[in-house]
Amino acid sequence: MKVQLAEKHGFCFGVQRAIDIAEQHPNAKTIGPLIHNPREINRLKENFSIEVIEDAEQVGTIDAEALIIRTHGITKESLQNLQGKNKKIIDATCPFVTKPQEICAKMSEENYQVVIFGDAEHPEVKGVKSYGEGVIIVKNADELKKYKLKRRVAIISQTTKNIEDFQKVVDALIKISTEVRVFNTICNATLENQEAAYDLSKKADIMIIIGGKNSSNTKQLWQICKTHCQESYLIESREEIESSWFQDKQLCGITAGASTPKWIIDETKNIIEKI
Repeated sequence: MKVQLAEKHGFCFGVQRAIDIAEQHPNAKTIGPLIHNPREINRLKENFSIEVIEDAEQVGTIDAEALIIRTHGITKESLQNLQGKNKKIIDATCPFVTKPQEICAKMSEENYQVVIFGDAEHPEVKGVKSYGEGVIIVKNADELKKYKLKRRVAIISQTTKNIEDFQKVVDALIKISTEVRVFNTICNATLENQEAAYDLSKKADIMIIIGGKNSSNTKQLWQICKTHCQESYLIESREEIESSWFQDKQLCGITAGASTPKWIIDETKNIIEKI
């Protein structure tokens, strides 16, 4: 059996930047998990004593050399709260996430109905929403029917969403609104990883998608791969791999989410090659 990595996979710029920041500030605490990969979060804890604070409201009672804002960002209100705590704050929010925050604020100020295509419970989306007024979040075009929209609409996307699904929401808005301003805020790394996974999954007998199961972009890769390769498996660690998956397979494709470090990818690839 041949094992092949997708042409584009793994860490994106924003995640690598956040990891570098964390490693430069041992003993710091992050506001929420720095990235959506439990194993990498554990590595930072073991090697750099980086702890996670799940709730920004806890900050006032916690002793920390520095507070690091996660790659997904936090809400405007939480940021203002932190700034009032007299703590050293290091912002590791991905610049591709900061951009939709800025767009949301600007479009809301100009009295556009801001629509976010994304998952309402995702920390990135919660953060972006907090920068506007009356912001609507939809996960598909059908959900638009639940709302009475303004005649002028601005739409932005969660950075890790699928471009085809985003286009469907845009098309639906164009049919019902007088003016639609479209901001394609899906990051380039996400698009490149998705396109590479798409190409490889069309050829592979089995696809292994490596990443945190709480990672939106990793789950998107899994959905793309399942469309073309029925035997597609999303795993966080090598312990989840079953040798029976690879019986009578000719080509095993591997891809990985933007929060998946190279050491986990290499580890998984080596295990599969041994099988």
